[in-house]
Amino acid sequence: MKKTPIANRPHVGIYGNTNAGKSSLFNAIFGQDIAIVSEYRGTTTDPIIKAMELNPYGPIALIDTGGLDDNTEVGIKRMAKTKNMLFRTDLALYVADISDFNEDDYKKIVLQFERYKIPHILVFNKIDQVTEIERKRMELKYKDSVFIILDDEDSINSLKDRIGDELQKLEVKEDTIIGDILPSQSTVVLVIHLDEAAPRGRIILPQVQLIRDCLDHGIKAMVVRETELTQTLRELQKVDLVVTDSQIFKMVSDMVPENIILTSFSMLFANQKGDIDLLIRGVYEIENLADCSRILMAEGCSHSLTHEDIGRVKIPNLLKKYIGKELKFDFYSGYDFPGNLSDYDLVIHCGACMLNKKAVHTRLWFCEDMGIPVTNYGVILAYLNGILPRCSEIFHLKNEVKTYD
Repeated sequence: MKKTPIANRPHVGIYGNTNAGKSSLFNAIFGQDIAIVSEYRGTTTDPIIKAMELNPYGPIALIDTGGLDDNTEVGIKRMAKTKNMLFRTDLALYVADISDFNEDDYKKIVLQFERYKIPHILVFNKIDQVTEIERKRMELKYKDSVFIILDDEDSINSLKDRIGDELQKLEVKEDTIIGDILPSQSTVVLVIHLDEAAPRGRIILPQVQLIRDCLDHGIKAMVVRETELTQTLRELQKVDLVVTDSQIFKMVSDMVPENIILTSFSMLFANQKGDIDLLIRGVYEIENLADCSRILMAEGCSHSLTHEDIGRVKIPNLLKKYIGKELKFDFYSGYDFPGNLSDYDLVIHCGACMLNKKAVHTRLWFCEDMGIPVTNYGVILAYLNGILPRCSEIFHLKNEVKTYD
């Protein structure tokens, strides 16, 4: 569990006004001093995200944020970063100083939680600083809240238990990349393309995660380059699925017999973290693009660019060539994402291996809510190569997989 990637952990965000004790609570949950704590307002600047094991629940990511009521010039920028964390938050803790509780501020942030579909826990801090009568009054008024003293281990443990309970409610099914698509004992061939962007001496995160997911579900995985693919298919008695790097979709499609199902790493992650049907519907909107249509290329990570970069070079060039029109592209990387999508005619997202599921769902929901078509790298590359029906077949067949004889 300690090595579970941040993107695969549910994100618990701590929110509240300045000096409510957010950073102190962050440290108390961890049991160590990680965030800087001070009596001065606005001590927390950029959000802090740390992985931890929440016993007995499991791995989570905990987020400490700046105060929501810091109206200084710098504070407004801090609050913008704090609110950006809502994209990633699965469960929110709203921390309030019980002796200085502003109900109006609380109601405002609750509206934001509801907008982003985030369940929350109201946490009253510093309860040792008010009378028992006042504490009882607040307990009666806010019955689902948690009341804590930061240096009281029992109250912090009670909050941890409540966090675990709330996260458990969010888990409706196993979070797997391929385990709910193929049965145990299936055979998968993973085709990995080693170009200039490939890190020397290792393979990238989505490839590692898919291999591990195969192992977790008793699925046999054979890893090859495209240069070994044809020989591998001849040698194996049965292949249930070939998964390829999207960049070589057409080449691999030509090499893989029609009776073997084909898809990409990117499409598998789109199915796991997002809404593959929405992304497939969105790709057909490229036929409606006109000269100077504006397209948002959204990447979930920052990386060194090369002349073969899939998001910055290959897809834009292929798309312009396909429709024969001049297009305008804007590029956002990491957790940067525009608050207003109305200027765009299409959003093309990466496979999102570095983003947690909540962030992906929020981005897709924003696009759908504003009526902006959205697709992803794997889907659009399959479409531009004329093989989308074949490469999306696996998501509709589920366990009805074909085999290679």
